Amino acid sequence: MPETQLAGGYDVSLPSHDRVIAEKITAITSTRFLQNPDLQPHPLITPIPPSLICFNKPYGVLSQFTPEGKWRGLKDFIALPGVYVAGRLDADSEGLLLLTSDGQLQARISDPRFKMLKTYWVQVEGEPDDAALAALRSGVQLNDGPTQPASACRISAPPALWEREPPVRVRKAVPTEWIELGIREGRNRQVRRMTAAVGHPTLRLIRASIGPYTLEGLAQGSWREAAVQAE
Repeated sequence: MPETQLAGGYDVSLPSHDRVIAEKITAITSTRFLQNPDLQPHPLITPIPPSLICFNKPYGVLSQFTPEGKWRGLKDFIALPGVYVAGRLDADSEGLLLLTSDGQLQARISDPRFKMLKTYWVQVEGEPDDAALAALRSGVQLNDGPTQPASACRISAPPALWEREPPVRVRKAVPTEWIELGIREGRNRQVRRMTAAVGHPTLRLIRASIGPYTLEGLAQGSWREAAVQAE
């Protein structure tokens, strides 16, 4: 009996005329296993990992599957083999984290050379004036060089915002304000350093979007599959 190669790279022994039927069964089965992890696949049919996942990362979770010290890992939330982080998000930051099973897509998302726009909601200490926002837009001087032009504007507190655990520590005598900041760079802790450079330390940082992918409709700690899109 000839060996048939199914979509996704999985081998089973089937007559050649059953190739199309087998591929359809594999696709349907893979979707069922992703939606219900309690189901166990047949040993000859392995679920195909999704090509792109959007995850709303909570505070205190690393951008890796393995926990480390006081920080939790992604394995507490995502029990899928074959997917890898595309672009990191600090443990003390929240919001959109992308994972993919496609190496080329991972590079396109995470490599700063592709300049994919990343948008952040930032709660800062104090109330940034027009001069501070103008400085963020034009670029501020950091210890590793000036930042590239960015978008920056005041916003109301994001709608349907979840409570952070632990809560943000604020000083009662000092007001806070939310700004939306859009950058195309990927330096270490860049947003926090930018707001500090204009006199407004970051208290809470949430990544709202990466290119065409957003947090919209995604609860904290949950993930969904996403169709790959051009920016």
